[in-house]
Amino acid sequence: MRDWDDAYANSAHVPGSDKLPALWAERAAAYRAGLKLFKPDIAYGSGERQRLDLILPDGDSKGLVVFVHGGYWMRFDKSSWTDLAEGARNHSWTVALPSYTLTPAARISAITAEIAAAIASAAAQVSGPIRLAGHSAGGHLVTRMLCDDGPLEPEVYNRIAATLSISGLHDLRPLLKTRMNDTLGMSMDEATHESAALHLPRGKSPLTAWVGGSERPEFIRQAELMANIWTGFDVPTRLVVDPGYNHFTVVDGLKDPSSAITRCLVGLD
Repeated sequence: MRDWDDAYANSAHVPGSDKLPALWAERAAAYRAGLKLFKPDIAYGSGERQRLDLILPDGDSKGLVVFVHGGYWMRFDKSSWTDLAEGARNHSWTVALPSYTLTPAARISAITAEIAAAIASAAAQVSGPIRLAGHSAGGHLVTRMLCDDGPLEPEVYNRIAATLSISGLHDLRPLLKTRMNDTLGMSMDEATHESAALHLPRGKSPLTAWVGGSERPEFIRQAELMANIWTGFDVPTRLVVDPGYNHFTVVDGLKDPSSAITRCLVGLD
């Protein structure tokens, strides 16, 4: 029988990963300290964690990028990822980073609704096209915005120029077989409903499934699945397996304006 806990155990297969959360927080705090145009802790709801940060470019804004963090819907908040905004900010995009209520305090379906509220709140403050990005569980959350039952209002959904799911989880049913579901608390019905790969797309908004070539095979399979299945519905869908990157380093390129992943995010490639 397959060990599904091991299939999704990123930290166990990346040496030194126990030190990474502190490093991420330190790097993000240092980046925030140097920002001139930064609007922190904007409420998009009444919940304690329903807050987002806006990082503005130096000149006129081309539009809005929303980056949704990962952590298996159980860990982290917006404060650990601010420096990932630099690539898009350097290309004159305003970047929103939302926190959201974590499990078990919220069900995954409720977190999906929170992210829609965060996107709508940021979109009300920033004009122009919207480009969505999310890592791991965040990849799940942004891809859910594109589904046939997606919670975004039409005036917000119609502004989405493209979505980048980085190491995203698109079929949640295997997670029912992991110990983490003790915290997630998913039933088969919820796991099925929250799986973007099991939905029809709402429209033809482009989707890129990006994954590190050195990630756990299950994350590569999840990316391949999403790219494959929505291609059959005539969605402009792209799969990128980025060689040499693991689940944690795959997002580092978002800090670099010239990286391939940043250029994909802002629509240059």
